[in-house]
Order: sequence, then C-alpha cells, then structure tokens
Amino acid sequence: MSVRRSYTRTGPPTTVRLVLAAADGDSLDGAIGRFPHERRTPPTSRRVIAVDGKTLRGSRTKDRPATMLIAAMAHTGEVLAQLQVDGKSNEIPAFAPLLDNIALKGAVITTDALYTQHDHASCLHQRGAHYLAVVKKNHPGLHDRVRRLPWRDIRLDHHERARAHHRDDIRRLKTAAFAHLDYPHARQALQAVRRRRDKLTIERIYLVTSRPPGAATGAELAAWIRGHWNIENQLHHVRDRTFREEASKIRTRHLPRIIAGLRNLAIGVHRQDGHSNIAAATRRAGRDHLRPLTALGLARQTRTQDHLSKTLPAERRPFEYHLLRPWAADACNRKR
Repeated sequence: MSVRRSYTRTGPPTTVRLVLAAADGDSLDGAIGRFPHERRTPPTSRRVIAVDGKTLRGSRTKDRPATMLIAAMAHTGEVLAQLQVDGKSNEIPAFAPLLDNIALKGAVITTDALYTQHDHASCLHQRGAHYLAVVKKNHPGLHDRVRRLPWRDIRLDHHERARAHHRDDIRRLKTAAFAHLDYPHARQALQAVRRRRDKLTIERIYLVTSRPPGAATGAELAAWIRGHWNIENQLHHVRDRTFREEASKIRTRHLPRIIAGLRNLAIGVHRQDGHSNIAAATRRAGRDHLRPLTALGLARQTRTQDHLSKTLPAERRPFEYHLLRPWAADACNRKR
C-alpha cells in the first residue's frame, strides 16, 4: 500500500493524554529498551552500559515528590532500560531491578560513586558482568586506601590530549592490580587525571574495576571512563535542552515517566540513524508526519514512479511511502 503526503487527524488532546496516563510504565519502558536491538543488529564488540538517575523537577506537586527515574544506556546512545524510583526511597535499591531484563553476560557496567555498593558488585558478578565504578568519600576506607597508593611510582597506562569545546585537556590513566581489595571482586584500582591547560585546573578521580589486569587496554579503560558521561551529555542534557523536560509541568498519574520513555525512544532512534544533533533530527522528522513512521519501521520510503515523475532525474523525484503495518493505514489516509 502506498501513501502520498497527506494530513492526519489525531484524537482530541484530552483523549491522547488520558490514554498515555493509563499506560503501564514498566511494559512501555521494557518495549522501548528491546526496540533498538530488534530494529538493528547490535555490534559484536563488548557492550558497555552506563547507569544514572534523573529527577523530573516539574512533576512535583504539593502532595507528591518529583518523579525520579533511573536509566541504563549503552555507550552508543540507546536507552536499554528505565525504572521509576519509589518516592520514599532512592536510586540505590532500584539498581538491580533496573538491570533484570538486560543480557549482562560479558558486559561492563559503568557507574558514578552513588552506585558503588557492595551488593551491586556482587549482583553484577553473579550475572557474569563486570563493573567500573567511581570511588569517592562515601566509602571513606576504600577511597583512602586507593588514594594512598604510590601512584607516582606506577607506570602510565594511557595518555591523550584533546581539544574540543574551547578546552585543551590532557588525560592520564594509571592502573594498579590487587590480590585483595575491600570491595567485592575488585581486581584493579585506577587513577584518572584530567588537566585543563586553558584554566590550569587538575581533577583526579579514583575507580575500581572487576576486570583483571590485561583484560582491557589502557585506551579501552579510558574510553569507558569518558563514555560513562554520555548518559549525561547525550541523554539527560538532550531531554532538558531539546525536549524542555526540565521546564515540563506534566504531572498526571504516570505521564511524567511515559513521556520520558517516549523521549528516550526518539533519541535512541535518531542516534541509530546517525544523527548527532537530536534537535535538528527532531525538526526534520516533524516536517513530515510519515518520517517518524519510516524511522520506526512502520513505513518504507521510495521514489515515486508515476508517469509525471519519470521525466525527472531519480534524485529529484518526490517520495512516496509504503505502509508496513495495516493498523497504521487508516490514520495516514485520513485527511483533515
């Protein structure tokens, strides 16, 4: 079935809002997490997953705290899972349930200091995964022991210099192997030093990992450390700046989580299609109501082959769309 460009007529906004508010957030987030791998075969390289949380500040009411979500995102940009945190708890108990529906065997999970918990390390080990966790003063004994290692005498494993966003950074990485460390299954401690030449600032962070010495190169470890912040830069920042999530006042029932999940879906699809500028990709998709259907695999885009278009060069012929799902045909054939 082919469909030319036409206008669609959606339901009343109130109906759309009520339908989304009644949706099951767990089921929707599970389907969104599976969709990237069903849409495109995942790469054969080792999967590296970042875990972090975000608070939807605009969802707060006088009777209910703001909705807090925790998400797991592949370093390539696709959200694999999302879970709403209990309003009377925090993100720490939600860590293990978040990863329940993700195949973790052989994967590396990167986290910030909040998730550096003994139970989390044991859980990941039982599921065949490895971790790369930041160590800060919330674990004073572990932090003090790692910080006091003779780092000056340890060989440099990786060094790089990068110039981007008007910054001139020098990054250095050192690793130290341990026979035993007071953290479950930890095999190495790491020191990452970042020096900004333009502002003359030095930042040191310490990490532990369950990867044994020699299992990953210094360049790979450095890439995983930097890649962890993609969940802030490529997900949370994009949702705040491009989709105005920070200013959103959506509060009804499950809607804050549902809309956040749909934003994750849009960002993941655009990333898979090679778009680095999500704002530009979103504007382009909004100019034609059939482009999102094509991106989601519900329609196929081809060049028109009618007798008028055949007189034009192939690259100048207009597009037509072939719907691949029967239930989508009625919505796209309606005209305002």
